[in-house]
This record gives sequence, C-alpha cells and structure tokens, in this order.
Amino acid sequence: MKTGTCGNRENKQIGENKIMKRLNYKVLEETGYQGYLLKKAPEKVLQFGEGNFLRAFVDYWFDLANEKAGWNGKCVLVQPIGGGLAKMINEQEGLYTLYLRGSEKGQKVDDRRVISSVSRCLNPYETDDYKAMMEVAASDDLEIIVSNTTEAGIVYDPSCKQEDCPPVSFPAKLTQVLHHRYQAGKSGIIMLACELIDNNGKELLKCVNQYIDQWGMEEVFRTYVNEECTFCGSLVDRIVPGRIRDPKETEELNRKHGYEDPLLDVGEVFGVWVIEGGEKLNDILPFRKAGIEDKVFVVPDMSPYKKRKVRILNGAHTGFVLGAYLAGQDIVRDCMQDEFIKNFMNKMLYEEVIPTLPLDKEDLMQFAAAVQDRFNNPFVNHELMSISLNSTSKWKARNMPSFLGYIEQKKELPVCLTMSLAAYIAFYSNEIQCLTDAGLVCRRPAGNEYTVSDDRWVLEFYEAHKDDSEEALVHAVLTNIQMWDQDLTSIGGLEAAVTAGLKKIRTEGAGAAYQSCL
Repeated sequence: MKTGTCGNRENKQIGENKIMKRLNYKVLEETGYQGYLLKKAPEKVLQFGEGNFLRAFVDYWFDLANEKAGWNGKCVLVQPIGGGLAKMINEQEGLYTLYLRGSEKGQKVDDRRVISSVSRCLNPYETDDYKAMMEVAASDDLEIIVSNTTEAGIVYDPSCKQEDCPPVSFPAKLTQVLHHRYQAGKSGIIMLACELIDNNGKELLKCVNQYIDQWGMEEVFRTYVNEECTFCGSLVDRIVPGRIRDPKETEELNRKHGYEDPLLDVGEVFGVWVIEGGEKLNDILPFRKAGIEDKVFVVPDMSPYKKRKVRILNGAHTGFVLGAYLAGQDIVRDCMQDEFIKNFMNKMLYEEVIPTLPLDKEDLMQFAAAVQDRFNNPFVNHELMSISLNSTSKWKARNMPSFLGYIEQKKELPVCLTMSLAAYIAFYSNEIQCLTDAGLVCRRPAGNEYTVSDDRWVLEFYEAHKDDSEEALVHAVLTNIQMWDQDLTSIGGLEAAVTAGLKKIRTEGAGAAYQSCL
C-alpha cells in the first residue's frame, strides 16, 4: 500500500512537471486555449522598450487591432539597455499572459488574454541583434516606431557617436535607425513617443536633430526626418502594477493555465492612449478601424486631455488623500468605501474641477466616473503615504489651476478645494516631532508617527512654524511666494476659510471636516 501511494504521488509529480512547460504556441495549443492568436504576420512596429507597461498597454492595443480590424501586424521589441527580457521573450515566441484587473461600473473585473502581437525581442548590445534591428529599420513592412524608455530616456547625450553599435541613448539609437532607413530608400515612419514628459514627441525630434548636427549628417536626411517622418506626442494612461508578487497566486495561475509564464503582466482595466497628430494618421494606425477609438484616438492637440488627466485623476489623489490619511485611512481603495471621503472627492471633481476644464462635459463626467472605479480597484493596494510625496508642488500643479479657475468663474471659494488646502497644511504640521534626513516626522491623530517627504526647504519651513497658532501658520503658508508663486491672501475670504478648515480638522478630525463640505 505504501509503495502504491508513493508511486501515485511520483506519477502525479511527473504529470505536474509535464504540464508546467513554459508558454509558447505549441504549449498553448496543448492547453486548449480558445482566445485570439496570430502566429505569423509582417513586422510593422519597432518598439523601444519591453517592460511591463508597454506590454500591458501598447502591445495590447495592437493585439486588439489584429483581432478586430485584421491589421495583421507584429511588434519587434528592442531592449533599451543591456540587461532586459529579450531572451525570455524569445523563448516564449513573443507570447505572454496579460491580466486586466480592476473595477468597472462597480463590478469586479479579472480578464485574461494571451498577447500574440509580439514577434520577437532584440538586444542591440549583441552584434547579431543590432544587425537585425537595422534590417527591421530598412524593411518595407515597418510603419511605426514606439518608445517608452522612461522619463530619462529622451535625453541628448553628446558622448554618443555615430559609429557606436549601439549608442547608449535612445534618441541616438533612433537617429541611426532612421538614417539606415533613409539610406535604404524607404518611406518615412510614424514615431509614437510614450515617455511621461511634456511634449514627448517634439523633445525626441529635437534630440534627433541634435545628433544630425553633431554627427554632420546630410541635410537631405534632416529633411527626411522632419518632413517625411511624423513625430507624434502621446499621452498614456493605465496603471500597470506588472508582475504578481504573491508566489502562491503565481503557482495557482500556472496550474489554472497549464503553463508557466514568468512574463505574465497585470494592468488595470482602464486604458486611454491619446495621440497628437493629423487626421491622416487614422489611415495608417489601425485603432479606428478596430472600433477602439474611445480608448486610442488621434487629436490635433492633446493638451486638453493632459489637463483632464492631471486635474481629475491626479488632482483627485492629491485633493483628498492627505485628509483621508489623517482620518485613519491607509490605502486608496478603502477611501472609496468611506462615504464622506468618496462624496467629498466626487463633489470636488464634479462641482469644482470639471466646470473649469475645456473639454466636452459628458466626456469629463465619464472620465471622472472611471476615476472612482480605478480608485476602487480590488487588486491594487495604493498607499496614501506613497501618493503624499512632494504634495506641495503636486497641489500647486494639479489643484491650484482648478481652484483659481473656479474662483474666476464663480466669484466664490470652492468649498472642497479650500478644505483640501487646509488638509494639506494639517498633514504637514500635525504634531511635528522632528526633522530628520528622511523627512519631517509628524504624529497622526491615531497615534502613529509618519514622515512627510518633500523638498528640504518646504520641510524646514513647516518645522520652523511648528509652534504657530492656526492663524499664524495659515498666514505664513498662504503668503509664501516660493510655494505658490503668488500671495494667496489676496483672494478674498481664503485666509479665514483655510484657518477655519484647519481648526476643524484639528479639533473634530479630517473625516468630520470633509463631511462638513457636503
């Protein structure tokens, strides 16, 4: 009996090992996967970057375009640095599992899709792959180049030389790629920059022109880059937590799928890609044909959409989290279960922020509604303290334009944004203990200490005013030109209102203060 039991266990183990093969087309077929797949297609996209974000965002949209519009295109990924995922991606034949997780109209969503829009990944720091990158550059099939090389990626580095194989900087690599394509006599391409910097497309083009100057390249090539190629700015919006960190959940999913996938990626359900450019781009980009132009769309000017994201999504975060933390909350999702905090945020967005924005009101309302779903994501534990970093500059950039715009329109103070400003002061000044190298140590009403992180001069300011009365502290903050680029006490009634808000937070609690705004 013992022998039989051991034998059965051994067979089971062998069976499990047999099942747990790495994801590829053959293994996927063996599991009986019924989702959409495209095994072979022309390589139409050269993508610099192979990390979690691009694979959960750009490659996902191209995968949808293949399925819904018959675009029939593949993306060739390029490692932007020496170390990366090329080997792993190629071992899996470009396949990986994507989970889009979150809340949509109050309902939990947990959708799995195997992405097949990637053909391969190149490491240009290896000679053969560098040559392969240049072959793709000169291909008739190539239509689009995409990049997301982080905020530090679009930088001109004068140490890069034309003969480097490859140069260190991404713009230098791109200049080489475009020059090779030009020399091969091929048509210009569409460049979609996704880096999170202002005017990302224009900044990238500027860097390329700098390399053309530095390397003494022909003027005809400069004309090709600036007139035949189209450098588009773009705005990307999707939270991508990336890999699953719980080994137990990973193991469970492997068993469920019938394969192992170390490239498994996780993003939120919400996703919007705004591309700045002319209407003719829609003839080349497949997204309108795929029927997803509510998610990926071309506009002549994306600045209103940037304002929408900064003021509604980012502004909501900065507008309520500091008071919410003082009220005893720790993560964003729990704030959405607190009726007073949730209603405070919604009143701030719908009544004080949206009226100041230059976009279709219905569109803004839908975006704001999606924000609540995003914040209520059951799969993401977004800590309030991580959002609180550098809140002085964040409040100025994200909330101040709405605050001032409302006053200009309505000729009165916005109740919630004014209380939000009071909550900011309260968070930075609540029972200050000491100033350390890590930041300003304060004490929460619940009793635990927390560390405020911001520019040193901001922390030193609050530390210097720790013994001030509420009136004196508010006056000092509002008159600080370095903080706000203006003296806010010139706004009628603001000083008194913020002082009253701060007193209410300190005496009755931030939850009660938020409730009083409703």
